[in-house]
Amino acid sequence: MKTYLTEFFEEFSYPEEACSALTQAYDRITANPLSRSGFEALLRCYANDKNMDYGQAFHKMAEISGEVGIHNYTGELLLLICFSRTLRGYYEEAGIDQQIWHTSMCDLKYKLDECKCVYDIWGTFVCWWFTGFFDMTRFGFLKLQFEIQPFGYRYEKKGIVLTPESPVLNTHIPRTGTKLDPESVRKSYELGVAFFRERFQVDPVAFVCHSWLLYPRNKEVLSPDSNLYAFISGYDILKVEEDKDYSEVWRLFDVNYEGDVEKLPQDTSLRRGYAEWIRKGEKTGCAYGVHIM
Repeated sequence: MKTYLTEFFEEFSYPEEACSALTQAYDRITANPLSRSGFEALLRCYANDKNMDYGQAFHKMAEISGEVGIHNYTGELLLLICFSRTLRGYYEEAGIDQQIWHTSMCDLKYKLDECKCVYDIWGTFVCWWFTGFFDMTRFGFLKLQFEIQPFGYRYEKKGIVLTPESPVLNTHIPRTGTKLDPESVRKSYELGVAFFRERFQVDPVAFVCHSWLLYPRNKEVLSPDSNLYAFISGYDILKVEEDKDYSEVWRLFDVNYEGDVEKLPQDTSLRRGYAEWIRKGEKTGCAYGVHIM
């Protein structure tokens, strides 16, 4: 497994410091007979059943991490990376393109970077989020990620009629650190349509998204010619929710907001615009929308 970790870190371009932290965590776990036994039991559990009890597994991993003196965020990410080896085999058995596995597993690094930014820890603070990838219900395509869910509304556009029970593709926008350009977004949608139509018989295909990015008033901060403005404009908004505070702005600023706007990084035009928005006491929020290609 240690050889696999090295290969994985190289394939996904993990920072040297992160490689060191995760490798040291693995060494601590495997050096202790009791913790090693518990860790290997979790790996076997996933190898036997991809629909395992993930909540119980993450709880056990947190216990193992505490036993050997590593942060549970680090231990949980390490576990997921080790799971990725078995997941690759599940993809092969299912006849799913390995590029989809690679794109999906990129999310481990996205969350690694996020955890380092927000908490200064190499790991992940949202281990529960990855269940969809590892039980093979969520898949990554270029810049976006999709999974099937019921629509929840009645809607009609371009000859497509959706009922509350209609299966739609729930869209996630990972923190890739790259631009969400319209061409890449279009290609991501196309890849998702082809995959879910063939493998899961989802037809017609409609996309939904529930995100802070879709909050309609974001357009007041964004430039009309920006990539995010174009992304928001592609969705018909069905529901808007306003936040009671600014606790969710960490998703943009990569730090937790503690009441002082000046402590928020303002190194991009979007961050500067949002910081000014907060200074004015304006509302932030999220929205649920539907996109038909």
